[in-house]
Amino acid sequence: MDTKNVKKHVVGVDISSDKTTFGIVDVRGNILARNEIFTHDYPDIHQFVYTLSEAIINMAEANGGYESIRSVGISCPSASYVSGCIENAAHLPWKGIVPLANIMRDTMGQAVAVGNDVHASALGEKMYGLAHGLKTFIVTHLGIGLGSCFFSEGHEHQGRGGYGGEIGHTCICDHGRPCSCGLQGCLEAYTAADGIVQTARELLAERTEPSLMRGLEELSPRIITALCEQGDALAIETYRRTGYMLGIGFATYSSIIDPEAIIFTGGISKAGRWIIEPFRESFEEHVFRNMRSKVKILISEFDDIERDMLGASALAWEVPEYSLFK
Repeated sequence: MDTKNVKKHVVGVDISSDKTTFGIVDVRGNILARNEIFTHDYPDIHQFVYTLSEAIINMAEANGGYESIRSVGISCPSASYVSGCIENAAHLPWKGIVPLANIMRDTMGQAVAVGNDVHASALGEKMYGLAHGLKTFIVTHLGIGLGSCFFSEGHEHQGRGGYGGEIGHTCICDHGRPCSCGLQGCLEAYTAADGIVQTARELLAERTEPSLMRGLEELSPRIITALCEQGDALAIETYRRTGYMLGIGFATYSSIIDPEAIIFTGGISKAGRWIIEPFRESFEEHVFRNMRSKVKILISEFDDIERDMLGASALAWEVPEYSLFK
């Protein structure tokens, strides 16, 4: 076999609401180089793709040459691996249906695979993280939004349109809070970042006891976590209510999937015991009784960006090779 022309690198791209991080990844999963741009600096998708492509090409030329790149994998919220499109993303600057894989392929002349960000997280955990060796598991991302991907018997479940695992947009409360997706009562509206802050504000309005949250101009899950560490009762109650709702949602999910483990990723998972303990209690209360105490509840040990970039690179290795420059 002639190995001289074998392309040994791929590009992994992680698009989030604030930053887009990209890197050159080799066959062993080593990130050889990485860089980033700010997503919201580019409200026009074509300008975004042009800037990203130019930066990737320059990085590749400095790390083995552009000819060593086999393909590109992209992790992105509200993206479908099946269509290669971003579809109605609530937290990105580009609205409607965006054919990202096609635009990127035509700009770079490379094979491009686009997948949901939590799909990429699950691939990263499966290959390099806590899910290594597991066959049936759920990876969920808790941050600005709430998403998940599940593997069953070693295979990820994409669904017909690539949106299998959208637990964040299942109804937990009929006629409840409005959600960014346009529905009401979604689990995300109670357990993602804005929902947690709304719960805190509702508690402050309902109750009269002193709280360090009172009078703060800004509230965020990170601030609420810090106040939990200081023993603030209403901050602790905020996460108790959040964990309770999250536990109900994932008890239903798990009663269908029967997973070995649920792995939490994302910034809100950094709240640790303040959210995990009430989640676990609610989960055990509501899950099918034959599954009680049998599902591991884990918090990812990975750096989120690194894991998602590696997951995106896994997408790149799977896509059939294609190049305009052969």
